[in-house]
Amino acid sequence: MDELRKLSNASLDAMPVGVRVPAYDRSELTPGIVHIGLGNFHRAHQAWYLHRLMDAGEAHDWAIIGAGVRAGDAAQRDRLLAQDCLTTLIELRPDSISAEVCGSMIDFLPVESDNAALVAQMADPSTRIVALTVTEGGYYTDPVTGGFAEDHKDIQADAANPDAPATAFGAMIKALRIRRDAGTGAFTGLSCDNLQGNGAILRQTVVGLARMSDPDLADWIDTHCTFPNSMVDCIVPATGPAELDLVRSLGIDDDAPVTHENFRQWVIEDDFCAGRPDWDKVGATFTNDVHSFEAMKIRMLNGGHQILANAGEVLGIETISDAMANPAIAALFLKVQGEEIAPHVDAVPGTTPHDYLSLIMSRFANPAIVDTTRRVAFDGASRHPGFLLPTIRAGLKTGDPVNGLALVEALWARMCQGTREDGSQIEANDPIWAELQSAAQNARQNPTAWLDQSSIYGDLKHAPAFASAFSHWLATLWEKGVEATISDYTQSEEDLRQTASR
Repeated sequence: MDELRKLSNASLDAMPVGVRVPAYDRSELTPGIVHIGLGNFHRAHQAWYLHRLMDAGEAHDWAIIGAGVRAGDAAQRDRLLAQDCLTTLIELRPDSISAEVCGSMIDFLPVESDNAALVAQMADPSTRIVALTVTEGGYYTDPVTGGFAEDHKDIQADAANPDAPATAFGAMIKALRIRRDAGTGAFTGLSCDNLQGNGAILRQTVVGLARMSDPDLADWIDTHCTFPNSMVDCIVPATGPAELDLVRSLGIDDDAPVTHENFRQWVIEDDFCAGRPDWDKVGATFTNDVHSFEAMKIRMLNGGHQILANAGEVLGIETISDAMANPAIAALFLKVQGEEIAPHVDAVPGTTPHDYLSLIMSRFANPAIVDTTRRVAFDGASRHPGFLLPTIRAGLKTGDPVNGLALVEALWARMCQGTREDGSQIEANDPIWAELQSAAQNARQNPTAWLDQSSIYGDLKHAPAFASAFSHWLATLWEKGVEATISDYTQSEEDLRQTASR
């Protein structure tokens, strides 16, 4: 292999043959967006759309300033600043790979306990959009009601100390107060997380927190800021040794490369109070009906990810593609999706639920995407209430079956007990892992102990069609194991009747 080329502005002209580099002069870019949460997904998705628009000669005054509000974000800042905030994006097709260098981000703010630099940048009139990828569980919502969790200790701390905010939302509020007082106007808050109605949730959090310390400011924000809903989609694995080896095999020395599948989708409500880039020119969709796209993606793709990941973890299957290759898990996935999830999803322009199911099955089966079951299963306490429980409630409301979804929840409980079927340990994989593990261990003898977690399940323990099926499946998982239990579920009704009559 030729000598590695350290990724930087100075080395762009010397990148290996075949690696696409920015066609624009990065020194001429000026900022317009602050993005909080500079993980892999943002850099493979939103930053890429802007990068491609810049490549087309547009949006050079919309460059991204990166930011983080957690102490751990400082290491990412160091990595990215050392390479001029450039990222190598490696697209993984089933039979080939390609690479390009994304240059739409131009700076990364210092990570500070009082978020002073972040507040200052958001208060600057050049900032017209503040975007976030802070995970589904990062918006301080009650997992059962969906309301604002004003009692959370972080929220209470920011409400008591609005001039030294620790959360991203407190920092946004302080910046907006400065802008209001200076007469420089509002900015748009753009959530890019997998939450249905993510813009409405972001508005709820920002306005709700502001109202706790400054009701007049809360009213001003509610009136002048916009918070468009959006749906984002691209499978982006975490970066580890294999990804670092891959980028170096291409001849690039990049300490923060990103791999991703050969699919992206971004559907955005066109509601920007201070302008926006024309992302639609490079493939994004602006629409006033984001909800249908959100529901299809969150219920089928994100919910489907949980079906695969929880079963895969218990069986010791490391990747999503390998889980799809397991006949039992694939049969579970197909039956639950077809019979219990898709019936509660509306078609969107150009795509039916059936077509979308075929699409995500092919995407999940792509062996080039080394997306681990552990990564996908992380933070189930946020993901199950967001991705699966709404479909269970919909099925209960209409009288449709929820038997398979009850098995999926039982698989999550089985996983959270903390051991795989081969006896190996499942390491903590949730912010409230200790609570989940305790409930799962108690549920081994008393399945309803899992459903007693009212902060997750609310009143679902009192829904007989769900609760009795859950109890049955969890007991069966411990008695027979994962594959045999799934087989019980996926048998035809005739097979079940024959089994029962023996």
